[in-house]
Amino acid sequence: MKNIRNIAIIAHVDHGKTTLVNQLLVSSGTFRENEEVQDRMMDNNDLERERGITILAKPTGINYKDYRINIIDTPGHADFGGEVERIMHMVDGVLLVVDAFEGTMPQTRFVLKKAFEAHVKPVVVVNKVDRPNADPSRVLDEVLDLFIELGADDEMLDFKTVYASGLKGTSSFSDDLETQVPNMDAIFETIIEEIPAPKTDTTSPLQFQPALLDYNDYVGKIGIGRVAQGTIKLNDMVTCCRLDGTFKNFRIQKLFGFFGLKRIEIEEASAGDIIGIAGLPDLNVGETINELNNILPLPTLRIDEPTLQMTFGTNSSPFSGQDGKELTARKIEDRLYKETQRDVSLKVERIPNSESWIVSGRGELHLSILIENMRREGFELEVSKPKVIIKEIDGERCEPYEDVQIDVPEEFMGSIMEALGSRGAELVHMNYDQNQVRINYVVPSRGLLGFMTNFMTLTKGYGIINHTFKEYRPILKLAVGERKTGVLVSTDTGMATGYAIQHVEERGTLFIEPGDDIYEGMIIGENRYDIDLAVTPVKEKNLTNQRSSNKDSTVTLKGARKMSLEECLDYINTDELVEITPNHIRMRKKILQTAERKKFEAKMRSQEK
Repeated sequence: MKNIRNIAIIAHVDHGKTTLVNQLLVSSGTFRENEEVQDRMMDNNDLERERGITILAKPTGINYKDYRINIIDTPGHADFGGEVERIMHMVDGVLLVVDAFEGTMPQTRFVLKKAFEAHVKPVVVVNKVDRPNADPSRVLDEVLDLFIELGADDEMLDFKTVYASGLKGTSSFSDDLETQVPNMDAIFETIIEEIPAPKTDTTSPLQFQPALLDYNDYVGKIGIGRVAQGTIKLNDMVTCCRLDGTFKNFRIQKLFGFFGLKRIEIEEASAGDIIGIAGLPDLNVGETINELNNILPLPTLRIDEPTLQMTFGTNSSPFSGQDGKELTARKIEDRLYKETQRDVSLKVERIPNSESWIVSGRGELHLSILIENMRREGFELEVSKPKVIIKEIDGERCEPYEDVQIDVPEEFMGSIMEALGSRGAELVHMNYDQNQVRINYVVPSRGLLGFMTNFMTLTKGYGIINHTFKEYRPILKLAVGERKTGVLVSTDTGMATGYAIQHVEERGTLFIEPGDDIYEGMIIGENRYDIDLAVTPVKEKNLTNQRSSNKDSTVTLKGARKMSLEECLDYINTDELVEITPNHIRMRKKILQTAERKKFEAKMRSQEK
């Protein structure tokens, strides 16, 4: 069977790509009748399942009638957009999935633009047609406007549309909900009719280029891509054209194909097949695999540069070693470099003469997912506040800017505009729809650092914010990115007591509860004023031989404010760190000793004067 279709599924985050792939797998009969099938099967990482997002692109294969349809499920979040761009070189068409209620969003524009740049054929799937207030016809108009705006030619504008509900597993060619039928045949038939078959030139010399990397402890790096031409067999000797212009001969130790949820070992693959290869330990994305000494390199693939970096270090807090098993600099360094084997957008650099590393990535989510994975694997570490990477372009220092789209009830619009205005945001467009407002901005990336937590507070949880990297621009001469409020910092080490907390909570909002272990220099709350305040949360009540009244023995405390990892990274300032262990996430000052910290702050203030 050589009737192949290679497609990628692209969309804005949470528009239902992975759920749709689920239904395509089920509807095609890929699984046995008695086989248990879970939701969002392609999201096989615990974090992906918990957060409902796709972090890594994943290939799968489906047999439908006489066709093999290779599908690549792509990430929807802006931090992982680099993978989408590279995947376009592996496919001949895309399913653009759009939510029937939300319509086109910032990432819809981004991924569609990448598809147009790679000249792949789009098919539009209006998903979630069963949602309350869904308006497929309005959404289709939005999609058409977006195609025109992005400069689609006549052939691209003549796209086919399928209406579906990934959740219910129904599809049809009409936006009328009554026409939905319980299968995915409408999507399969449209793929077969609209998406061109790949070039299957098996007689020409081999060309294979990995666009994605995977890693396996048994075989090392696995390069995933499409065979551009020729054939490749297990145990073949081949030549790798390196990115630096050199050549390396090696033997194909493993060949993998993809079917359903399985990566299966195969003996041979030919032009048009999407496969994985293993055998070269330092294989990189964008290198070309050719027949032995028959050098025919393909154009190198562009890899998105990191825009954000933070410092990772060994845990130096007084509680170091209480939770984790992986504590040493060598273990942390090995783990970070192992991650770079799989994630080409991640850069790791050791800081000389220290137990710290500069880790650079595509955004806060990108880096926080790495930290969360390490935490679950038993690592202890401390990380600094993220900061943007400055580049020199034509002799001028430039910083990254982002496109930001905000959907918010009209009553919160004023406070959002004021908050973003002070962070260097430039208003691009505003659109009213009943009492909802959609506002588009261009904002320096550092203006968004620390903004997410503030945004949820300002909109009382009703706001939706989406952002995606736009470009580098000259540095804006504006101090943004630092938290305006002060914090409450512990002066003592010990266990927090209700008696002490009762007196401290008058100063602001606390992050701790009675019974929590505290150390000197740990951030235990937020001050109501814009200065840091040293407080003691561990003081016991002095006991006397006098009987106390009942009202004196009962302490009523406010609930502590619990912070997630992303919120902590968002929250800290440059003189603070987040301590991460398998069981705890704590914020702390870089200088723990109260007296030393006050001396340092006084010295800094005198230098500023």
